[in-house]
Formats: sequence, C-alpha cells, structure tokens
Amino acid sequence: MSAAPYRIGLDLGGTKIEGVVLDPGGAILVRERIPTGAADGYEAILDRLCGLYHRLAAGLGGARHTLGIGTPGTQAGGGGLLRNANTVVLNGRPLAADLERRLARGFRMENDANCFALAEAGLGAARGYCRVFGVIMGTGCGGGIVLDGAVHTGRNGLGGEWGHMSIDPQGASCFCGARGCVETLISGSGLERRYAEGAGERLPAEAVVARWRAGEPRASAVMEGFFVGFGQALANLVHVLDPDAIVLGGGLSALPELYTRGVAEVRARILGRIFETPILAPELGDSAGVIGAALLGSGPGPEPDTASGQEA
Repeated sequence: MSAAPYRIGLDLGGTKIEGVVLDPGGAILVRERIPTGAADGYEAILDRLCGLYHRLAAGLGGARHTLGIGTPGTQAGGGGLLRNANTVVLNGRPLAADLERRLARGFRMENDANCFALAEAGLGAARGYCRVFGVIMGTGCGGGIVLDGAVHTGRNGLGGEWGHMSIDPQGASCFCGARGCVETLISGSGLERRYAEGAGERLPAEAVVARWRAGEPRASAVMEGFFVGFGQALANLVHVLDPDAIVLGGGLSALPELYTRGVAEVRARILGRIFETPILAPELGDSAGVIGAALLGSGPGPEPDTASGQEA
C-alpha cells in the first residue's frame, strides 16, 4: 500500500486566498496568504489560485498529494456555476471547471462553511463526534453538515444553509428574497441593522455588544432579540437534524454568553426541554477554512480525478 498523501488546501476569501500543506497526520507544514484581488477580475483570481497551488506543490518535491478548495457561495446544479458568493465577480462563473482545466488535475471543492465544519469535526472542537453541525456567525450566517467525517450537501447543494431558514415571516427582507431569515437576526450585519433602526446610528456589532454590557436600553433590547433568535434557529435545526455536536464559528462565536444564555434559549424551545447536545467554541480559529479545504481531498487511494464536490 502506498504511503498516505500530503494534503493541499486553498481557501478563496473576499480579501485573501490562503493555502496550506498538511502532512499525512494533519499537521500544518506550510501556510501562505495572498490578496484575492477581486477588483482585478475573475481571470486574475484564477491566476492567483493556480499560482499559489503550484508553489505549494513544488515545495513537496513531487510527493503525492490531494487538493481541496474552499469557496464562498454555492454551486448551482447542472451547469456548476457559482452563486450567492459575496465576491460577486465569481457569481455565474464555472469556477470548478475553469480550475480543473487550468490545473489539469482533479480536486474537491466546497463552500467555505462546509470547510469550517469539516475542519472542526476532523481536527478541532468537534472531533470524535459522528454528526456535526458547524455554524458560522459573522457578517452573515452559514452552516455545514458533517456526517461520519464527510460533508453532506444534499441534492440541491443547500445542506447546511442554516442562515436562510425564516424564523420571522414578517421580519426584515433578506437578500435571498425571503423575510426574517436567521441571517437577518443573528449575524453581525443583522445586529448592526436592528440597532440602527431604533437608535438612528449604525455601529459595528462589537460596539453594540459593548453598549449592551454597559446597560444601554436599546442595545439590551437588540441583544435580547439576538439570543431569542439564536435559540429558535438552533432549536429548529435540532428538531430536524439532531446532531451529536454543534460548533460555532465566525466573529460572534467569541461571545461567551452564547454558551450559557444562548444554550438556555435553545433548551427552552426543544421538545420535552431535554437538550444534551454540546454547543462548542471553535478551536482552529481563522485556519479552519483552509484546513477543511485540505481535508476535502484526504480520502485513501489515488488523487481525486473529479472536481466540484465529487468523491475522490
């Protein structure tokens, strides 16, 4: 049997592209970040992704390796076009096919929230659990499902899109076209918008939290709604998926009250009020996305020969 391969991961973000090389045991050997350069256009992003991959591969001196790529947004069925990416120059583009043509090799590609969930399930806070839901609470809200060590995206590629469950049908409009989505209530941008509606000034989410801790009434009302929304959103998730563990990520995951008050709000909405699922703080920090991308191609056997989320 051949030795286990090295693993290369690329994480395409709005402002940076990050690359990593993992050894067969999962330890980071090399990590490099470069600007995304979205203002330079789609072809320039492809150039930077390919250039970073070739540098990392060259550093392995020809050693066998797999490749995984994390991206914003999701891939539409059929044509494999990227959609819903906050790096808008990527939307409507066949990113996986274009990269496969340029790189002349296969790889696995997944949404960045799925990469986060895979990393925390494999090497982070949720390792050892079979069914893991990873939550991203940052500027927006995303999520990923990992079942027995593999990302589950579903038939439409929408598995884990937790941020677009509606929990307030009369609530604020979401960019997806629905109203009262989770993302409009408990993301960083949602906190900022709700505070601005009542206070007349828009502050960063961190400042809203600081004013809440200082006892400001408007900030207190907004944070009350935040915790209630968190409880309802995760209770809905548990009633459908009932994962073994939930791991939080994104900037808002650093709020210690999520692991006390937030958990209590979830429990209050669970059938029978029995809720034993651990809600975990992340362990891998801002490395989770690129580590998860590397783990996408970590299965046994030869290098992947297909792209865009297919099995290696």
